[in-house]
Parts: sequence; C-alpha cells; structure tokens
Amino acid sequence: MRDPRPALASARRSTRRGLRTVCSPSGLRGAGTEIAWITAHLALYPLGMTAGRARGTAREEQGRFSIADLPPVQRGLLMGDVVAAGTPILLVHGLVDNRSIFTLLRRALHRRGFGRVITLNYSPLTQDVRSVATRLAALIEKTCEETGYERVHVVGHSLGGVIARYYVQRMGGDARVHTLCTLGSPHAGTHAAKLWPGGVVRQLRPGSELMRELAAPAPGCRTRFVAFWSDMDQLIVPQRSAAIDHPDLSSRNVALRGIGHMSLPISGDVVHQIAMLLAHLDEDGRTQTAGVTTLTPGEPGPVRAERAPTLPRRAEAPA
Repeated sequence: MRDPRPALASARRSTRRGLRTVCSPSGLRGAGTEIAWITAHLALYPLGMTAGRARGTAREEQGRFSIADLPPVQRGLLMGDVVAAGTPILLVHGLVDNRSIFTLLRRALHRRGFGRVITLNYSPLTQDVRSVATRLAALIEKTCEETGYERVHVVGHSLGGVIARYYVQRMGGDARVHTLCTLGSPHAGTHAAKLWPGGVVRQLRPGSELMRELAAPAPGCRTRFVAFWSDMDQLIVPQRSAAIDHPDLSSRNVALRGIGHMSLPISGDVVHQIAMLLAHLDEDGRTQTAGVTTLTPGEPGPVRAERAPTLPRRAEAPA
C-alpha cells in the first residue's frame, strides 16, 4: 500500500504557502480586485452570451483606406508594422465563462492598434476539449481565408488555453498558430477538478487521458507559447501547473504575484505584456525590439520561469 504521508506533507506545505500568499499585502489587494471583477463580470456575462465574432473582421479592414481617424498609438502600430497590426488574434474563454471575460483585453488590444480581434464562444456543458478544439480549428481556417493571413495568434484563459494547446499540439494547429498566450490554464491539470463529478472538468484532472495526450512528444511544433501563471490562482492546484513544461515546446512561463484566476484577463501587467509581445514579433517568432522579453525560435530548451518584467510602454500622445 502506498504511503500517503508524503502527499499529505506536500498538501500541508501548499496550504501554508497559499495562506501566506493570501494574507500578504499583495494577496489582500489581489483578493479585493478578484471580488470586484467577479461582481462586475456577473453584470457583463449576459452580454457575452450572444454568439458571433468581435470587431475586426476582414470586411471592416478592407474598407479602411485612411488612418487619419485613428489615435496615435494605433497609427504607430499600423505604420510601423502592418503585419503585426493586421494579424488576427483569437480569444478563447474558460470553463464557466463566455466572451465577456475579454471585454477589457479586447478593448486594450484595439487601442494598441490590433485591427482583428475575434472571440470564440462555446458551451462546456455540451462540448469537451476535443470538440471545441475542432470548432476553433474551423474558425481559424475561416479567418485565414477571409483575411489572407496564413497564421494567427491565440489568447486562451483557463480551459481556453488548454483547448488552444490541444488544437496546436494534437491537431496540427501549429501550422496556423504563430503564438499562443495562456492565462491560468491547467497545462498539467488541477486537483480542483476533482471536486466536480465529470464532464469536461474530468479532462482537467492531473493524469487524465487528455493530460497524457498533451504530455506526449510533439517534435517540430512551430507555435511559440507564453504561459502566465499566478501564485494566487485559486482554481489551479498547484498553481505551478499553469506553466508549460514540455521538452518539445518553445515556451516561456511568466510568474505573477497576487492575481486571482478571474482577474488574469484584466490585469494591467498581463494585458500590457501580451500587447507588447504580439506587436514586436518577427514572422519566425523572434522578438524584434529591445526591451521586450525575448522569445527565441529554434530548438526548445528547458522550461523558463520568470517574474513579470517591467516593459517599456508605448508613448501616449498628449491630450
């Protein structure tokens, strides 16, 4: 019989670390932000239940022949890097959510000059990871056909990051997805999923069939991964499971402090880093601009974990 004492000791250590995090000044601020955002999100949730795509369709872009009406930040991105400004960005929400979770992120990306930001709505009550990944694949193919772009970027929150990774890693989506950013996604599963009896949540348990698929070899995967994880993520247990640790994937893990699970898509640091990263990528995935945290293509090395860096912000035009 297996000795349960090491597992119990590990659980106690994780609990103590969690209590210290929550009781710290940053943890208390993060808890307050999380509660406030959940309250606001409940009000926005009905607005996100309507199916459809966000602003930034190919038709809108085809009708733009002047940039005079755009604010300076958007004009700067369009003039400085037309490819970055036009590359479609697809947003995939999490388990108990809909597209409304990305209200602030979508608006921030538009403000920074990204013209095509598209959201995928789905129901985890009637679909599992594989079926939603199939829907994501169809949406990406349609987007590429409409826009003429061969590759897209994807941002996935929670379950949405796992869905996007499954598409990239197990369905050949690395041919279409240039960069995948995940926010609090249980890449190694989460013990919190054991509290739910079944359905799609069962796939998020550590050691599940789906988790074993994602741990399988993925030689030659062309997508770049950036995984944001937080020491105060209450739904990812342990929190480090939201990082990507795979020898075949080119990945960078960004550790954040004092940010709750639902607050990740509205975090100013997260939004800024995503915008800066996607605005300064070369076609092969290399970061082009000094000061932007490096994401290097080529052979993936050991997984890298780093704290959220302080990045130079784009100059805002005076009012």
